[in-house]
Amino acid sequence: MTGGRPAPAVLAWVAFSGQTDLAWLRLLRPGFRHCFLALNDGRHWLTLDPLATCTELAVQPVPVGFDLAGWYRDQGLTVIAAPVVRGHRRPAPLGPFSCVEAIKRALGIHDRWLITPFQLYR
Repeated sequence: MTGGRPAPAVLAWVAFSGQTDLAWLRLLRPGFRHCFLALNDGRHWLTLDPLATCTELAVQPVPVGFDLAGWYRDQGLTVIAAPVVRGHRRPAPLGPFSCVEAIKRALGIHDRWLITPFQLYR
């Protein structure tokens, strides 16, 4: 709740890309070598992009009603809606840090065996 009002529903989108500069990621399924998250909190579009060198977190300079998921699709990315799960009673299982692990944590996914972008997509 914020100021006695319910918090706005969060719309989450996971975007998948096949582009990579890292040779070992080319072992992953084409089109699913990297993923990042876009969230719409009702006031802003926020993106979380866990890269190999850093994690980029940004407020996107577009209106809240902008179809960011559609724009990403127009850029050749695969984009899916994703629920944001809160209220777990146990900590998330440990996993190696990757784009998938970062997105799982942001969405509240506690599946230890989900490790590749394609598995996250499925």
